Amino acid sequence: MSELQRIPVGVLGATGMVGQHFVNFLKNHPIFDLTWVGASDRSAGKLYREATSWRLDGVMPAKTAGLTVQECKPTAAAPKLVFSAMDAGVATEIERAFAEAGHTVVSNSRNHRMEADVPLLVPEVNAEHLGMLATQKANRGWKGQIVTNPNCSTIALTMALGPLKAFGIEKIIVTTMQAISGAGYPGVPSMDITANVVPYIGSEEEKMESETQKILGAYTDGKFTDLAASVSAHCNRVPVVDGHMVAISVQLAAKPTIDEVRAAIESFRGLPQQRNLPSAPAQPVIYMTENDRPQPRRDVNRENGMAVFVGRLRKCPVLDFKMMALGHNTIRGAAGAAVLNAELMLSEGLL
Repeated sequence: MSELQRIPVGVLGATGMVGQHFVNFLKNHPIFDLTWVGASDRSAGKLYREATSWRLDGVMPAKTAGLTVQECKPTAAAPKLVFSAMDAGVATEIERAFAEAGHTVVSNSRNHRMEADVPLLVPEVNAEHLGMLATQKANRGWKGQIVTNPNCSTIALTMALGPLKAFGIEKIIVTTMQAISGAGYPGVPSMDITANVVPYIGSEEEKMESETQKILGAYTDGKFTDLAASVSAHCNRVPVVDGHMVAISVQLAAKPTIDEVRAAIESFRGLPQQRNLPSAPAQPVIYMTENDRPQPRRDVNRENGMAVFVGRLRKCPVLDFKMMALGHNTIRGAAGAAVLNAELMLSEGLL
């Protein structure tokens, strides 16, 4: 796709940490061209480089640095496709205003995830949920649409479990060890997290439980049906910069062998891989055979941060199987997830 054919896109909340990850992820994108950045009133009118304290590795992308920050309002100048990195405190009304005005909003914010007509999308796992968009527009009278990606820890969990849906998932127990970057900037105070584990992340456990049931559930006859499985989550903050580790125990109705479970994980592919979407890893879930892997420091940045790594698959004496999973919380768990969602929507003719 030539420069003239690339699709202009914008980022709402572009000066914050998640917004910066969107800017960084989009800087060399072959299809989407970041031409518009929106932020709060105090940043509007400034150049992006003046309004933003760049917190990521490397330098701010030069093209974006020279953009003028706009108010987060759906004006004629705003692109039809916008990615939302808005703070949850303000995201609801802003995202709805853009959708009502005819924009496609692909959101990382939590505000609309659990609404009955909004897809909560993990493209390899539940691409069929995009079928709800026609109902969403009809229900709300919008010219545009909203699609969301899940909580960062939920993405790692559901991608690890996606290959096992065919076996019938009945029960899930999950314990997370979540990186400090998941708390944004400045995040957890250093005196709280250094050489420590904080066994509480506000509303995280509830989000993991409900979002997992929606993602792994079905879409039929214009409605979502939650996965008929009980989910129990324990969420902890640990002194790791990037990468959420997830310890999973799962009960399966079909009672497969451990070799069958591993084969399902290793062979797992989805529509993004079939269509060779630009941000999709060739193998979305990578099984690791080493006894001590995956590890955040060694594995989280592989595959451009877009794959989930699974290891230590073994029998569970309480449920059926247990394993470890690792996902990059700010890439596959945030900005990269939303960009891949938009790529899938484009391939489906929904943009």
